[in-house]
Amino acid sequence: MYRTTALKTLRKLILAAALADLSSGALAADKELLDILLANGAITQEQYDGLLEQESLRSEDILVPARSVEEQPEFRQAVAAEVARQIDDQFPVQASHGGSGFQLTTRDGNWETELQWRAQMRYTTPFDSDPRQISSFNGEDQSNFEARRLRMKIGGHGFQPWLQYYFEVDLQPSREVDDRSEAASARVIDWRIDLAKWDWGGIRIGQWKVDLNRERVDSSGRQQFVERSIANRVFTIDRQVGVQLRGHLFEDTAADMRYYAGVFNGEGRGVNNAYDNLMYMGRLQWNFLGRDLAWRQTDVEYTELPTGSLAIAGVTNTSSCTRWSSSGCGNLDGFEKPADAAPDQYDINQLVQEFAFKYRGFSAQEELHRKRIRNRVTGERSELTGGYVQAGYFFHNLIPAIPAPLELAARYAYVEEPNAVDLGFDNQREEFTIGANWFFAGHNSKVTLDYSHLTVDDGYIGLDEGDNRLRVQWDVSF
Repeated sequence: MYRTTALKTLRKLILAAALADLSSGALAADKELLDILLANGAITQEQYDGLLEQESLRSEDILVPARSVEEQPEFRQAVAAEVARQIDDQFPVQASHGGSGFQLTTRDGNWETELQWRAQMRYTTPFDSDPRQISSFNGEDQSNFEARRLRMKIGGHGFQPWLQYYFEVDLQPSREVDDRSEAASARVIDWRIDLAKWDWGGIRIGQWKVDLNRERVDSSGRQQFVERSIANRVFTIDRQVGVQLRGHLFEDTAADMRYYAGVFNGEGRGVNNAYDNLMYMGRLQWNFLGRDLAWRQTDVEYTELPTGSLAIAGVTNTSSCTRWSSSGCGNLDGFEKPADAAPDQYDINQLVQEFAFKYRGFSAQEELHRKRIRNRVTGERSELTGGYVQAGYFFHNLIPAIPAPLELAARYAYVEEPNAVDLGFDNQREEFTIGANWFFAGHNSKVTLDYSHLTVDDGYIGLDEGDNRLRVQWDVSF
């Protein structure tokens, strides 16, 4: 390229020298030569017109001032490319963006940090929470906008790729009008360290959602509906502080399975255990088609090969808690609040059976729960059952006219639990929900619309009541 430019310049110099001593008459006579120069690009049209009017001709009238090498675009582009290559090759940290947010990774791969921001914005009418009593249907109608979840997530690994860490901050939890302002304060909800050098066995230490059942462990940002089913509040173990052994065995075979065994404080999120009672849990998951199934709902990834899992899990605990949530230890309706109960007042034993499946845009999952509560002070025993089944499909795979980002889904859930007034009677609650998801960027940006019919059958007074609820939500992660 530079050789060609030099030859062109030399040609101009020779032509200019030939014209340097021409008189104005000779120039007029030699108009043919100027025509040749113009045709070959040696001079511009403006120079051509000016030379015809001049009485004498100088070489600088024809020559375009030569550019230095540094001024040429080709040189600048080459320098920029070389600088970019040197940065890529030599800079110790690489920056990128992926499904887990912004990533900073050292060149040797031993250090990595991922940062992600998430917002879940929701509108609900005519009521927000799931009705649990007949009286819940008799309140004033609501139309409510809320930032249901505002989260910051930071994770990665250090020293070695198998020494992993993660923590998550809930920046502004929503609260009711009669709650204290502290209820909406920022809080650390997850923090953990994983020693995951071997697939067959690793150790997790910290605070996280106990790996008991899929619906709860699935992130709220990876759900098929606006919120989890009515069974979640009753049966979730939620976040606990403790240690767990976990592993993946017989990978890619018919015996492919995962196991989890843990010991926890049992007091919920962010609470020290003041007594010697601990929570014990175990889970065994069989990936019956020889392929592991990720903890997330819907098949927006379009799983090419059928993939499914069957799991059973159980937990036992003695404490003042009869339920747990992201706020920590709490109580079910009809049972003492933890602040009013004895430290070891309730024995809790739970079992869950679970199934999940995905294939080419279709997804389905179900859970069946049983929970037994024994009041060690009064001797009363209560048994709760419940569960859900749900399925979704991207119908574009059958009918091309239906937009590809649209998923339609349906869910049924039920709970049988003691009546809050008299534990000798049961309440039966049911949920029928249909939903639609529009995925802009997978689960990282989606709009969800769901419509539910919720009922309560009060076994104590022998009445049942029901109502409908509409929810719209945009969930986005950066």
